[in-house]
Amino acid sequence: MTCPMDNLLAGPPPTYLPDLPEAREALESGAKPSDVAARFPAHPAAWAALAEEYFAQGHAVTSYAFARTGYHRGLDQLRRNGWKGHGPIPWEHEPNRGFLRCLYALARAAQAIGEKDEAERCVQFLKDSDEAAYDALTAG
Repeated sequence: MTCPMDNLLAGPPPTYLPDLPEAREALESGAKPSDVAARFPAHPAAWAALAEEYFAQGHAVTSYAFARTGYHRGLDQLRRNGWKGHGPIPWEHEPNRGFLRCLYALARAAQAIGEKDEAERCVQFLKDSDEAAYDALTAG
């Protein structure tokens, strides 16, 4: 028998975003992230790929804009899938990775443009979502 207090101490359950196979497969097959984002604007992984691409080219402001778009699209999906503003967003669940990559890209671009508070908030949100995501994305 479980104690009623057990559920209060357990915290919120993990949130798992649905897979968008057509969008995922387009990115995996080498389609341009901009084409995938235009066709599937709700797919955070496309926005993450754009943010990463532009950051690598030295365009931190553009990277920030793409990351913020994917971040907000991901938040919308998280809420539709039961997320209440906190709780685990597991990195091991592949469809969650687009959102988590956007969150990291937003932190990195915010830091690059001098938005220290935003960068720190995003890093903390990433760690709170899943330490494994933070570790994977900052590994180098």
